[in-house]
Amino acid sequence: MSDAPAQQKAAPATHSTTLPTPAAPVLRTEFLLLAVAVTSVAFSAPLIAATAAPPLAIAFWRNAMAVAALTPAALLRHRTELRSLGRRPLLLTLAAGALLAVHFGTWLPSLRMTTVASSTALATTTPIWTILLLRIGGRRQPALAWAGTVLAVLGVLILTGVDFAASPRALAGDALALAAGMTAAGYVLLGAEVRRTVGTVAYTYLCYATTAVLLLVLCLTTGSALGGYGGGTWLQLALLTATAQLLGHSLLNRVVKSVGPSVTSTSLLLETPGAALIAALWLGQTPPAAACPALAVILAGLALVILAGRRRQG
Repeated sequence: MSDAPAQQKAAPATHSTTLPTPAAPVLRTEFLLLAVAVTSVAFSAPLIAATAAPPLAIAFWRNAMAVAALTPAALLRHRTELRSLGRRPLLLTLAAGALLAVHFGTWLPSLRMTTVASSTALATTTPIWTILLLRIGGRRQPALAWAGTVLAVLGVLILTGVDFAASPRALAGDALALAAGMTAAGYVLLGAEVRRTVGTVAYTYLCYATTAVLLLVLCLTTGSALGGYGGGTWLQLALLTATAQLLGHSLLNRVVKSVGPSVTSTSLLLETPGAALIAALWLGQTPPAAACPALAVILAGLALVILAGRRRQG
């Protein structure tokens, strides 16, 4: 790419949207971390279903607890980076935290307003919105990436079905779930941009702190109870924080820099069959018959997205 003079002249126009290509061993490590992240995020739905607390309170505490866990490392080892953070990455990080707050603040309540199938199907449209936003930003995606994204979303629909109810409450829940999917795309894209120059801990710490503050305001405004839970509920909140938040979202924030936003958002579709399998093993819920075929379709779609990315880099 850097050999031809004409391409060198064109580089400034596209440099800000081109992610560096890691070496093969590094990339394999990043994909392994991505697998750990998706597996951890898959614990989210079963844990939320088992936690006896208001949805917005669950969203707040998983972020607040994550901030508390990250504070020692952030202030002791990354204080200089936090202090020297430029205006642009700081504003983008705050925006990412706001989008994450909207994502949690819409998706969790939607689970109790509409069917889980509808909520899941709409909230996992994230990769479609990711590709659309990339296109609006001037990054044209190859047809193979589009095909892989549509195929992966189809895999989720195979598992969840299309079960959109017609009641006003259910329609409102569907709208909230769709908003959750859209805002998640913005969160992933902003994270990929900030992570070009900002470390994982510094970005994650500020992002979660922003999310927690906004969700706290929302909880206080809506009257969601933030306490008075039993010991089991607090344990479930801590487990949710350790798995879905710290191992899940935090590792996603790390790998998005190297694997890219398209692959990251598409891989999150594996959360749906993963959650079904975890619910079967942990909660004793029989997994749907379509779980294995859906998993195969999602994996095939994700493989196409990864292949498209590699061809583009090549």
